[in-house]
Amino acid sequence: MKFDNLWMLNFLWILPLVAVALIYELRKKRISLNKLADFKLILRLAGETKKNRSRFKLILTIFLLALMIFALAGPRWGSHYQEVSQKGIDLMILIDVSLSMLVEDIQPNRLERAKREILDFLKVVQGDRVGLVAFSGSAFVMCPLTLDYAACQMFLSTLHPDIIPVPGTDIGSAIDSAISSFDLKAKTDRVILLITDGEDNEGKGLEAAKEAAKKGVKIFVFGIGDPSGGPIPSSNGTGGFKKDKKGKVILSKLDESSLRKISEQTGGDYVRSIAGDLDLDLLYFDGIKSKTDEVILKSGKIKVYEERFPIFLFAAFVLLLLEGFIDERIKKNT
Repeated sequence: MKFDNLWMLNFLWILPLVAVALIYELRKKRISLNKLADFKLILRLAGETKKNRSRFKLILTIFLLALMIFALAGPRWGSHYQEVSQKGIDLMILIDVSLSMLVEDIQPNRLERAKREILDFLKVVQGDRVGLVAFSGSAFVMCPLTLDYAACQMFLSTLHPDIIPVPGTDIGSAIDSAISSFDLKAKTDRVILLITDGEDNEGKGLEAAKEAAKKGVKIFVFGIGDPSGGPIPSSNGTGGFKKDKKGKVILSKLDESSLRKISEQTGGDYVRSIAGDLDLDLLYFDGIKSKTDEVILKSGKIKVYEERFPIFLFAAFVLLLLEGFIDERIKKNT
């Protein structure tokens, strides 16, 4: 026998306390009645109490509670095998970890907002294989395609500009890394979700998008940042912001034009983070899901145990009815 909620059986320990409480209540009731009127008068008015029936009702009550606790514990025995399958797409998430992602034009900053969006996103994906690529001046596959979303969350928590030593933003390298992570021979729809502020320093993003389109990979872009821009924090650890050779503060601006071209090249969509932590979810349901077809990614048989809690509930109901029909007192004809 197995239980869905084994911890519920701990409540069986309170049954002796319930029994003591009921016995105490019966005695207290008997004493109160004796104080209220003469014993013979009570006997004439209320009838004679049958102790055996009182004890029997008490035992029924205890058994009834025990049966209900067993029902709540979810007992299962007997089993059968059930065919199950998991449908979805292959989706690689590309997240920009360049220094410009620390700009605070979106609170708390672009990178932290992106990480929060992805965490929410992983809660709503429906059976898709998901992978993670971090990129700045170069790209690195942090997590290959997997159905284990907890693994993606673990790698996501480690993302920081220091994780990739090469400075800059090479979107083309990130897209190429994602393409090489797909099984191009499989019939699964392949999607790249690019999350960046769009400053493609190498200028190879559009060419990589054209190559992705040839291989049937759709790119959906999620722009992080504000078109008006913000100052980039200094990387020397002394505080302040990055400056150019003339001493002017460098502003990092969201390059929406380039990002739109990348998404349009593959038949994907572009969305900018505006409303908050649900933006990426909307892109998933309104964009990715509507433009892709799911295939079976995983199938097999699982052993399913039969639920038996109705037996205990029915037995408890029968005892409840029986307890209600038992009268503790028998009136004598006078």
